[in-house]
Amino acid sequence: MLKLGVPSKGRLMEKTFEWFSARGVTLKKTGTDREYAGAVEGVDGVELVLLSAGEIPRELAAGRIQLGVTGSDLVREKLANWNRQVVEIEQMGFGGADLIVAVPQAWVDVDCLDDLDAAAAAFRAKHGFRLRIATKYHRLVREFLRREGVADYQLIDSQGATEGTVKNETAEAIADITSTGETLRANGLKILDDGLIHASQATLFRGRRAHWSDAQRDALVALLDKLVTK
Repeated sequence: MLKLGVPSKGRLMEKTFEWFSARGVTLKKTGTDREYAGAVEGVDGVELVLLSAGEIPRELAAGRIQLGVTGSDLVREKLANWNRQVVEIEQMGFGGADLIVAVPQAWVDVDCLDDLDAAAAAFRAKHGFRLRIATKYHRLVREFLRREGVADYQLIDSQGATEGTVKNETAEAIADITSTGETLRANGLKILDDGLIHASQATLFRGRRAHWSDAQRDALVALLDKLVTK
């Protein structure tokens, strides 16, 4: 069987089910809400696997599922050299959010990454330690800031409400996902003019590592014939 991993709950699961249904493939959650079992109708040889969105990149890379729907940000964050481990098949047009760098609105002289680099150097000279940027996306943020030439910072892990870390004085800036920017503004933060790290959306991926049987290949062709924009 060809294994298709999709998010197991929430709006991302609902929108994924709707997206497949609109293309003639019905995904169903079976059993109780805690069983995470599912079924696929409309194409033969495909098994539905319900996982958290964060698990799907690693399951694809390991070859335990062959296809998966998750955020493009999660794939890039969780998989080193992601495009060597998975293939992007189709962007799905929902679940959109931007991974950005934001600083306090009170920093009137900091509007771009060059300004942030200068502010970070001044901060270290004054306080004796590096400016702290709170994030859940260490790989993406580190690669972006290195590419853009920003130094004298440290990333600190945020597993809660990242937007609140500046107000709580556990960080000086943040790098986080945002859809509208309202929560950032409510916490006195502004996005840097050139601070977009990645524009994420739900995406259908195929794993590169899987050892495909003839039956799985046939199921993939049949499924993609329904799903992929011609």
